[in-house]
Amino acid sequence: MTLHEAYQLGQEQLKTAGIEEADLDAWYLLEHVTGIDRTGYFLNCRERLSKEQEEAYREALQKRAAHIPLQQITGVQEFMGLKFRVNEHVLIPRQDTEVLVEEVCKVQRPGMHVLDMCTGSGCILISLLKYSEAEGDMRTGSGQPVTGVGVDISKEALHVAEQNAKALGVAATWLHSNLFERVTGRYDIIVSNPPYIPTSVIHSLAEEVKLHEPLMALDGKEDGLWFYREIVRKGPEYLKRGGRLFFEIGYDQGEAVRSLMEEAGFTEVTVKKDLAGLDRVVSGAYNLGE
Repeated sequence: MTLHEAYQLGQEQLKTAGIEEADLDAWYLLEHVTGIDRTGYFLNCRERLSKEQEEAYREALQKRAAHIPLQQITGVQEFMGLKFRVNEHVLIPRQDTEVLVEEVCKVQRPGMHVLDMCTGSGCILISLLKYSEAEGDMRTGSGQPVTGVGVDISKEALHVAEQNAKALGVAATWLHSNLFERVTGRYDIIVSNPPYIPTSVIHSLAEEVKLHEPLMALDGKEDGLWFYREIVRKGPEYLKRGGRLFFEIGYDQGEAVRSLMEEAGFTEVTVKKDLAGLDRVVSGAYNLGE
């Protein structure tokens, strides 16, 4: 097959399978298998794939047609301008979560210690540490680096996080723990994108999500708020005076999580919207000014 024929085959096969962005996914898979970019394609679209490339492309199309997420086939997802390795053991990083990282960056300072609860691929913590390094490099004598601990109940997820940290040149500590069970010390910031989808809603999610992403990273139990309650309840024991807690939330959970934090004694509790105008981040301070 030529590159042009392969791309046409991919589009047709994925459209028939009901893939929403068939044209785009067919292109990304072709790019992944051949290494060609758009310019190269338009200049050389009559060039033939090797036998190995054609077989790899057909296999990738077959997986995507079965609604296996594109990122699990390519093994990569971009987040905060960085490339993260992903597989079936971690939630695929979403653009919405970048709002969470951006909000933490606003208060993050040199020398701070950050705890990332339910770290998954490590994308949140690694991004925070990576960009704090970049900021430090721009400031002479900016003090101690930001340090961080990523916590997850899944050993497989932590292995992915470790690989991502190594690939991106970031030093972090990775802790296998059921929430705070094995956590020690106190932190300036606790950040978390916990499971927050109510159990009863999971069946209605897209096949790519409900069948191929880890259930434990999705299921927020009966009302979707179980992990928020646990982290709000135990979090103050691990926060330094004036420390801050940041959550990613579902679009309809802003007021509920705000109330949980205020009832637990957090102050300056705010709800931040994402680019679509939906509630996305709730944050607050503990023992501020005491």
